[in-house]
This record gives sequence, structure tokens and C-alpha cells, in this order.
Amino acid sequence: MKHEETEFMRHDLRLPELTVRGMLLGAILTVIFTASNVYLGLKVGLTFSSAIPAAVISMAVLKMAKDANILENNMVQTQASAAGTLSSIIFIIPGMLMIGYWQGFEFWQTLLVSACGGCLGVLFTIPLRRAMVVHSDLPYPEGVAAAEILKVGAKETVDGKPAGSGLREIFSGSIIGGFIALCTSGFQVLTSTFTVWMSVGKGMTQMPLGYSSALVGAGYLIGIGSGIAMLIGVLIVWGVFVPYFTNTLPMPDGMTMQAFANDVYRSKVRFIGAGAMGVAAIWTLITLSRPVIDGIRESFRMMRMPQEQKKLHRMDIDMSLNSILLVFAVTVVGLLGVFYVFVAPETLPMGQALSIVVVGVLIAVLMGFFVAAACAYMAGLVGTSSSPISGIGILGIIVSSLVMYALCSSFGVFALPGGEKFATATAIFTTSIILAIACISNDNMQDLKTGYLVGATPWRQQVALLLGCVVGAFVIAPVLNLLYEAYGFTGALPRPDMDPAQALAAPQATLMTTIAQGIFSGQIAWEYIYMGIGIGVLLVLADVSLKRMTRSLYLPPLAVGMGIYLPPSVQTPLIVGAIFGYLINKHIRISAGKEEETEAKRRGTLFASGLIVGESIIGVLLAGLIVVSVSGGGGEEPLRLVGGDFAGTAEYLGLGVFVLVLIIFERFVSGTFAKK
Repeated sequence: MKHEETEFMRHDLRLPELTVRGMLLGAILTVIFTASNVYLGLKVGLTFSSAIPAAVISMAVLKMAKDANILENNMVQTQASAAGTLSSIIFIIPGMLMIGYWQGFEFWQTLLVSACGGCLGVLFTIPLRRAMVVHSDLPYPEGVAAAEILKVGAKETVDGKPAGSGLREIFSGSIIGGFIALCTSGFQVLTSTFTVWMSVGKGMTQMPLGYSSALVGAGYLIGIGSGIAMLIGVLIVWGVFVPYFTNTLPMPDGMTMQAFANDVYRSKVRFIGAGAMGVAAIWTLITLSRPVIDGIRESFRMMRMPQEQKKLHRMDIDMSLNSILLVFAVTVVGLLGVFYVFVAPETLPMGQALSIVVVGVLIAVLMGFFVAAACAYMAGLVGTSSSPISGIGILGIIVSSLVMYALCSSFGVFALPGGEKFATATAIFTTSIILAIACISNDNMQDLKTGYLVGATPWRQQVALLLGCVVGAFVIAPVLNLLYEAYGFTGALPRPDMDPAQALAAPQATLMTTIAQGIFSGQIAWEYIYMGIGIGVLLVLADVSLKRMTRSLYLPPLAVGMGIYLPPSVQTPLIVGAIFGYLINKHIRISAGKEEETEAKRRGTLFASGLIVGESIIGVLLAGLIVVSVSGGGGEEPLRLVGGDFAGTAEYLGLGVFVLVLIIFERFVSGTFAKK
């Protein structure tokens, strides 16, 4: 292995790396993974890293070309993973529809915000590469895993064995996840949730269970630490706060106890989660300040160094400063243009409109720079899938709202018809740029770590990342519109006769929009946010104490906050997946050794990614079918095979299939199927 690494890391190596065929394959994978992440993010508020499945698919496809190599495969996964991560902009942009400012997603505005924000995220992390990738001991879990998969594929090719190890796992997961999603959301012969309500004194609480195979896969990926933290969050909500509030607060007339418990959760408890998440995000930024500053200093020192003193090795060449400045100028001009197009319909005086445009872009760029550095470090520490982007979004919407509130107040915007709605939309628009920057920087460093381990040329990877941002941006708006027309979002339904229970939750967008509306209307439930802040401080102290007293125990405050905030039916399969993965991998480590455990984790990661991709793609395809059906005068359930009286049976069938998926998952992780 050592010889193989040295071979690919030679300075004079001349292999196809950034190729046309690779970019085309990367573009196709970009479309698939972006659509999958948009669907998953709107449904449950989580996205997954597409680097590993993209690497596996790339190896399987490009092995048909004689001169395919590890560096070209790395470029494909770099491009595809960047675009898949960019879809996290959905954590805020649906707020435009929730407040009624947009009636559908504006294609060019959504595209330019995504593309320009994503490109800035790439640029802002280039100066951090040496400090955080080359000279750092950060684990970069997904980046290292992707590199190992690429190396395995290269080794198999060299030894004359079939490349593309892991393709069976990801394709099997995709078929299983897709079929279950079709039976659940399409044929409706299975249910995806089961809830038991229990009386607690004069109040009520629930014990939920979700059956989603995609969420089990996501739970496997986030790991036991985040899974247990989410479980604690669920217990805090449904074991403490909901029973307490339903016992002490008066229930409105005409409301059932179950509806009252759900209302308490939505209108009060979720703000407690928001406060806890905000504290966790701020604490993360504080803890990262020292390494981020050190990384920036080293980068600027390298830029000022005379050319003859710089290292000239192929693996140490970033995009040139002139190229960085050129792309930066183009993206900033693009943001100024799209922001002006966004503001112009309000017919404000030119000076006021330009001031709002400049201030909005300035907030996004300045805050985006610091957020990019923080997210790059967080991704290196806990991985892309577990990185607290939601907390960054909460900080972004609060800062953007407060600044826009002050600016719009001085201009008298609130006295105009629809002034409050415009100010709220402007804060959401600004935050969407910040999130686009954060999402890409979160993924960028993982890809650069993968490249560093396999011998890639950094500047070529950075070009691939920029390309991935642009391609992914073209996909996001159409997929968002498709899902909106088919399902609607919580608080934003395209047709009055739609069932709100079937709407996509878009949890982060709902939370951030509620925070923005509360700030501009002065009616935000600050008392519950303050309560969450207090809990967040206690969680931070607990996490710090555990890390000091033990070697392996920790309590991620942001994950606990997510446990308080996310719907309970979403939490349980995530928690099941996390605990399930931990127990299986621990058993394999004890019975077969650490090396087999590493291979088991690789198989599990691929199968879990397949479950997510399969369910997500079926969700998007069903959305298209629903839109076609409704447009033609048909119903919103064109594939439904059973009536309402089948609901009880569907619950038990759903539970049985859920257990079966866990059994199959265990067989893939343990390698039982691979040995046959």
C-alpha cells in the first residue's frame, strides 16, 4: 500500500484527472444526489454526504475505460459531493413560500444564490487547506473513508480483480429503500409511523416510532454519539416539557388533548430546541476561533512568500490568487445583481434599494467567510453529515433579521403596505446566501482531504468543486418546485384542498422563518428561547465535563437541540439506526477484530447511503407523478391501492417490513451476503 500511495503522489505523475468524461459523469451524479438531498432535507431536516456513494459509482462506471485511475474517480466524487451538499440551502429558502412572498421558487434567483454562494464557499476554504488538511490531525471521517474506498478500487484494478467494490451494497440499499418508499408513499400498503399516546396526570405525551428505512441509514451514518444525544433530546421533550405544559397550561376550547400536546410541542417546545441549538452553534464557533485564525495566518503568509520559496510539488498547488480574485469578483457581482432583482419590485427609492442590496450582500459575504472557516473545521472534526449547519442557519437568520430590522426601520419600510413581509423575505434571502457558503465549505475540506490522501492536484479539485456548485444550482429550483406542487410544505400549500398531514415538514426552514417573523413582528416567544439557551449552556458544560473526565464519552449539544426540535417520528428511526450500527460494529470488532470492523463500517456506510438515495429518488419521482395527475384533473394519490380501512393493517405491515430491513442491513454489514 505504501508503494501504491507513493506512485500516485509523485510530482511528475501524468494521469487523466480532470477529464470531460469524468465531468459528465459527475454532472449526472450531481443531479441524482442533489435531488435526493433536497427531498430528504425537506422531509426530515437532514442531508447526507454523497462523497462515498459517488466514489463507488464512479469506479464502477469508469472501470470500462482502460486509462481510468484513482485521480479521475476522485474528481468525479468531488464534483458530485459538492453539489449534493449545496442542497442544504433548502434549510431556509422555502421560507419565502411560507411567508407568502413567493408563490413558487424563482428559478434564476434560486440558481444564482445557490451557485454564487456555493462558489464563495469554495473560495473561502482554499486559504485554509494547508492548515486544516495538510498540517492538521483532524479526523475528517467521510474524507478518509472516501479515500480508502478509492484506494481499494485502485488496488483491485492493479491486481486484476473487478473494480468497484461496494457497488452491490449501494445498489441493493437503493432498491430496498426505493421499493419500501413506493409501497409506503405510492401504494400506501405500508405506514411510516406508529404512535402510542399516554396520559400523564391531566396532560398527555406520546411514544412514537418511525419506520423510514432512509432514516435508519441516516442514523447509521451520524453515529452513536449523535444518536444518544438525540435520544436525550426526545426524552427531554416528551418525558418532561410536553407533560409539564399540558398539565399546567389551559387547553383551548374545542381541542382534543392529543391536538393540544402537538400544539404545545410546535408553538413552545420547538423554540426551546432553537435556543439550545443557537448556544451550541455559538460555542462551536468560540472553540474553533483559535485554529481558524491560525489557519488564516498561515495561508496569508504563504501568499506573501516569494514564488521561488514556495513548494512547487503538484499536490501543493492551489488555484492562483488571480483566479481566486476573478471568481470572487464574478460571484459578488452576481450576488449584487440577483439581490437587486429581488429588491427592485418593491419600488423603493434608488438610494434605499441600493443600501439594502449592498448591506445584504456585505452581511452574507462577511459572515459567510467566518462561517466557512468554522464549518470547515467542524466537518474535519465530526464529518459533513453530522456538522451543525442548522445552528449556523439559526445564527444567520438572527443576525440578518436584526440588521435588516434596523435598516428597514430607518427607511420607514414598515409603514409601507407589505413592508414587514418584505423585510422578513430580505432576511431570509440574505441567510440563504450564508447557508450556501456554509454548506459547501462544510463539504469542501472533506473532498480536499480525500484528494490529499490519494494524490490529487488541489487546484483541479477546486475547479471540480466550482463546477459542482454550478451544476447543482441548476437542479435545486426545479426539484423544489416539483416537491412543493406535489406535497406542499408545512404552512405553505399550493392548493387549498391539500392534506396538511402529507406536507413536507421542512423543519429548519419552518424554524428560521418563525424566528424571522417573530423578530420583525415583535411577537417571538423569547421566554422559550431563553429557556432553551439555559438548557444549551448546561449541555455545553456537560459535554466539556465528559470530555475532560473520560476519553470516549461526549454529549454533542447541537444533536440534543435537534432531538428537542425535530418531530418525534423522525427521531426514532435515526436513533434506532445509530444504536443498531454501534451494536453491530462492536460485535464484529469483538468477534473478528478491528480490521474486519473497518470493512464492516465501509459496507454499512454504502448500504445506508443506498437506502437514503433509493427512498429519496422514489419520493422525487412520485412528486412528478402527483403533479401530472393533479394537472390532468386526477387525484393526489394516483398509485393508492387500498382504502382508509386498511390503515391498521398497514401499520403492522410497516413494522414487520421495518424489522426485516434491520435484519437485511445486519447481513450486509456483517458481510453475510458478500460471502455467498
